[in-house]
Amino acid sequence: MSNREADTDVILIGAGIMSATLGILLKELAPDWKISVYEKLSSAGQESSNEWNNAGTGHAALCELNYTTEKSDGSVDISKAVKINEQFQVSMQFWSHLVNRQVVPNPKDFIVQLPHMSMVRGEDNVRFLRNRFEAMSKNPLFEGMEYSEDPKRLKEWMPLVMYSRKPGEPIAATKIDTGTDVNFGALTRILFNQFQRANVDVNYNHSVEDLKRTKDGLWEVKVKDQQSGKTKRQTAKFVFIGGGGGSIHLLQKSGIPESKHIGGFPVSGLFMVCNNPIVIDQHNAKIYGKAAIGAPPMSVPHLDTRFIDNKKSLLFGPFAGFTPKFLKTGSNLDLITSVKPSNVLTMLSAGAKEMALTKYLIQQVMLTKEQRMEELRDFIPDAKSEDWDLIVAGQRVQVIKDTESGKGTLQFGTEVVTASDGSIAALLGASPGASTAVNVMLEVITKCFPDRIVEWESKIKEMIPSYGLALMDNPELLREIHEHTARTLGFPEKKPVAR
Repeated sequence: MSNREADTDVILIGAGIMSATLGILLKELAPDWKISVYEKLSSAGQESSNEWNNAGTGHAALCELNYTTEKSDGSVDISKAVKINEQFQVSMQFWSHLVNRQVVPNPKDFIVQLPHMSMVRGEDNVRFLRNRFEAMSKNPLFEGMEYSEDPKRLKEWMPLVMYSRKPGEPIAATKIDTGTDVNFGALTRILFNQFQRANVDVNYNHSVEDLKRTKDGLWEVKVKDQQSGKTKRQTAKFVFIGGGGGSIHLLQKSGIPESKHIGGFPVSGLFMVCNNPIVIDQHNAKIYGKAAIGAPPMSVPHLDTRFIDNKKSLLFGPFAGFTPKFLKTGSNLDLITSVKPSNVLTMLSAGAKEMALTKYLIQQVMLTKEQRMEELRDFIPDAKSEDWDLIVAGQRVQVIKDTESGKGTLQFGTEVVTASDGSIAALLGASPGASTAVNVMLEVITKCFPDRIVEWESKIKEMIPSYGLALMDNPELLREIHEHTARTLGFPEKKPVAR
């Protein structure tokens, strides 16, 4: 087979929410481009995007306390929360566009509105939450947020959490009704179904074994059909590596300078899932607490109502676990084989600096079910062990890289690595991840196709009206977008907030 016959414009590696989002965006912007997708599993959205492998929180910084930090003077820095909220607004606009275009026929198949709450206990934490609320409620992005320390009010907001709680304990919460529960697995599958109607070449049970640059500047990808055992090579002008934890190995195989001094540290997640319908019916929110002192951001405890396959569920977690695998379906050799001469010092530096994280993971792995139940009882005081089962969630690979902060710095966000010429990009990292997929993929498009952005700008603005603008500085546009997306996505009408 000659290279010319095998040429395609774009190869997407991995059939998760990131590849789905990038593919749909490119099909909107360049409908004539040929796109091929390779996924080693038998269908789309089975790893990190799967609905049982993540919390399903539409991360808009409405309840996640780790996105806001307390400064030495007691004031609260909300800049990261603002940034994440702006990015989630981009996703909401694009999803609304897909519904209007009938790419997504029924938005209720993947998104529902659900209150987002933050809950804290203890005088210091109550003071922090009060200050956080005061800072956030002044910003139009967080309009509608309420705060209370009144036990009666809190019992109305979260009856399951307040029931059987000892009187007199300092406790406070914020609530905002415009939060969301998002089934990213369902959305991924919907978008991949649309791909097949749009003549995208989708190949399941195909693993990418290698990729290299050809003399004529294309990327040659070696792919193995796992059912037949046959391999083929295909060339493309642009490659996106969206293989979750598996992206690191493929990025290293690319050999681009930007792949050097980058490593990954795998962390598995576990959730308690409620099996008692009576308990499930008593809760209707996502409630995030505050991580224990010294615990990493990934450990923020939360009690989540979920809607999966039109069925209401209740989950609590996450509890961390450790396995050397970079994917749930990965190999126990993933971690050791990711250590290369180009990143060994980076990895060793991280190991030396992150002893607290190592200790935390060991402690988490050693927890018994009853010890996990005790953590759950911080949220639900009378939780019964027989009402809860343990499930293994998705595998997260936290990025380790050299930064201005020093060698081997552990990152707790989503990272895009792009070649200097824009011919290849890789998505690494974890939360807020899927919630900000549209913004992240627009970043990939801007970096990798800079010569097309002027041509594509009007189409991007048609899909995302706020493109290029900060919504917090444009409250009228923000209000219009909120009303439009709520109507399109089938959310209930906003009720006035009682003060």
